[in-house]
Amino acid sequence: MVIDDIRYLVFDIETIPDGELISRIRYPDEDLQPQEAIEKYQQELREEKGSDFIPATYHLPISVVIGKVNSDFELVELVALDEQEGRPHIITQHFWKGWDKYRATLVTFNGRGFDVPVMELAAFRYGISIGNWFALQSRSFNQPRNRYNLESHFDVQDVLSNHGASRVYGGLNLMANLIGKPGKMDVAGDMVYQLYQDKNLQRINDYCRCDVLDTYFVFLRTSVMTGSLSLEEEQRIVQRTREWLEAGSADFPIYRQYLDNWGDWQNPWAG
Repeated sequence: MVIDDIRYLVFDIETIPDGELISRIRYPDEDLQPQEAIEKYQQELREEKGSDFIPATYHLPISVVIGKVNSDFELVELVALDEQEGRPHIITQHFWKGWDKYRATLVTFNGRGFDVPVMELAAFRYGISIGNWFALQSRSFNQPRNRYNLESHFDVQDVLSNHGASRVYGGLNLMANLIGKPGKMDVAGDMVYQLYQDKNLQRINDYCRCDVLDTYFVFLRTSVMTGSLSLEEEQRIVQRTREWLEAGSADFPIYRQYLDNWGDWQNPWAG
């Protein structure tokens, strides 16, 4: 792998709510255990908003998977940070050091709304300098954090929704299914905390790997739509990636599951 040719870092994160922080900040006089604080906050959110998803400010990253993609849009490596331990501070350090090393375009699905803010707040929490990401001395548009700077962060959902002018109902799962990719299989985001409680970090990392693969394929099709790739080039890359996953399935059984749920895109232009 040639480091200089890594052009995109396609990534996804999985997180857990920090129950100790929730207990200390929201219920300081109740002496709640972390799990009790999480459950109480979720109940309040359900009653107030109809959803029990805890805000990003209370989350810790326990799985980050990154797909390294070269300038030809080919996936060359898929890595899980601190895979065996899932330590938030180590994951955060490795994530930002990796970005600083490659200075490649981050590619996400709704990463501006969740993934990147979580990783930024984790850098704050753990005292990690990410000055090159902020680049405060640069002109506003050239700063990597500028929400319209697609060279630094290509949020596929942002692009498809015209930066929030519309909504992408169905999310990544729907977009992946439109092009024949698996989308959600046997794990969903609301299962991650229980899997973590069960010490099943491997399954969390595997789930995250599949989300990165879906994001990658949706990114490829978006690149066709925006004119960065031709449809023929995209289809060749998809086939080569399938072969790459086949070759790696002995070491990563989750690739076999992903391929077993694979559906070929039906090309209406072909015959």
